[in-house]
Formats: sequence, structure tokens, C-alpha cells
Amino acid sequence: MKFDMSRAWDTATEMMSANRDVMLVVVGMFVFLPNLALALWMGDTAETLQAQAAANPEAAMDAVMDFYSGMAIPMVILSLIQGVGVLALLSLLSDARRPTVGEALKTGLTCLLPYFAVQIMQGFLMALIVIVPVATGAAIAVPLGILLGLVALAAVAYIWVKFSLSAPALAIEGVRNPIAAMQRSWALTKGNSLSIFLFFVLLMLALVVVSVVVSAVGGLLFALASSEIALIGNAVIGSALNAIMAMVMIASLASIHRQLSGGSPQAASEPFE
Repeated sequence: MKFDMSRAWDTATEMMSANRDVMLVVVGMFVFLPNLALALWMGDTAETLQAQAAANPEAAMDAVMDFYSGMAIPMVILSLIQGVGVLALLSLLSDARRPTVGEALKTGLTCLLPYFAVQIMQGFLMALIVIVPVATGAAIAVPLGILLGLVALAAVAYIWVKFSLSAPALAIEGVRNPIAAMQRSWALTKGNSLSIFLFFVLLMLALVVVSVVVSAVGGLLFALASSEIALIGNAVIGSALNAIMAMVMIASLASIHRQLSGGSPQAASEPFE
């Protein structure tokens, strides 16, 4: 089936419009609130690290390493929470059974382990694709390492597109084997990889532009406020932007999956139960 970018976007917007209330609730619970809690917990750590870097670059590197090592557990917890939300929304948006919110959350929990297995295998493969050729090329000649690095980045983009429908395969089609989900995604995207890649590039560009503009406006609004108010305000804006971007990306993935798998387009306009 030939991928139609315009149709994919139209279907995604229909999904978000028809199911706006429930999507906002789920995204709010699993994306906005966890991100807000993490941002408030981190506080002004970024500014502190920047100040340390300006004063003592060597000590700043140690501080950065200590910071990220301490962030490992919170980031894993955040990823787990968001993973449940992503899978639950995919199930709600596209499952022909039209599950309830409770059933969708159960699906999210059931698919969580295979979902993260897919993420780990995909990340390992991408890292391997980049590290091996770049290190080999750089050992021979720096220009060769740069050239192989560019080729590796193109290969990483291709791999990401090919496995982009693994989550819908898990949450919507009921696949529970992570390797089978990756194989299913590879099959669904066959012949449409470039079109899907361009769709996501255009989508991300639009989301980044909106994010930059909103963040800039928020920064101006809180420029004269106290540091505590500015911290809370910027954390709320950043978390809200993350939630909106997640909602758009999830709806887009569901839309692409529905189109390439031959799902019913009428289901896009049916609200949640």
C-alpha cells in the first residue's frame, strides 16, 4: 500500500479531535505530570552546571557525570510511566475492539516489557551501526570517519523508520514478542520508508517551531518574576509542550499504522467509550 502523508495527517487530526478529552487525560497523567515532577525536582540544576563550567571546566565535567549517574533511576521510572501511556493511547486510538480506558491501560502494562525490549534492541542496533564504521574509519583517516559517520546517520534514520510501527504492532495487533513486533513493523513500512521519514521530518519541524515560539514567549513572561515562579512556570510550559508533542506523535503513529495495515478509517471519528 502506498503511504499518503496528507491522509495520515488528516486521520491523525480526526483522532485527536474525536477523542480529545480522554487523550488529554491520559497524556496529562502519563506525560505531563511525570515530566513536571521531574523538572521541579531537578530545579535549577542546568544553570548551576553552566555556572560551574564557566568557573572550572574540569570540575564541571565531574559534576555533569555525577548528575547523570544520579538521574538514571528517575529517568527509567519516567520512561516506564510514559511507555504505559503511549501503549494505552495507541490501543485506544486504533484497536478495532474499541476498548475502555481501563482495558487500554491494562494493554499498556501488558505490552510494557516487550515495548522496552524493542527500544533496547533498536538502540543497541543503532549504536552499533554508528560506532563500528565511525571508529574504523577514524582509525584509518579522519575524513573517512566523518564520511562513514554521515552514512551511519542515514542508516540510523532508516532503521528508526523501519521499526517505528513496533509499538502499534504491540498495542493494536496484540503482538507480544518484541522481535515479531519489529518484523511486523518492517513489513508494514516496506516500500514507504522514505515517505514516512519525510512525514516525520515535517512533523518534527513544525513541532519544534511551535515549541521554540511558546518557550520564548514563556521566557519573556517570567523574565521579571522571582526565580521560584520562573522555575515553576517554565516547568509547566515545558511539560505541557512535551505532552502535546507526545499526543501528536502517538496519533500520527496510530494513523500511519491504520493506513498501512488496512484498518478502518471510519474508526478515527468514533470517540472513546
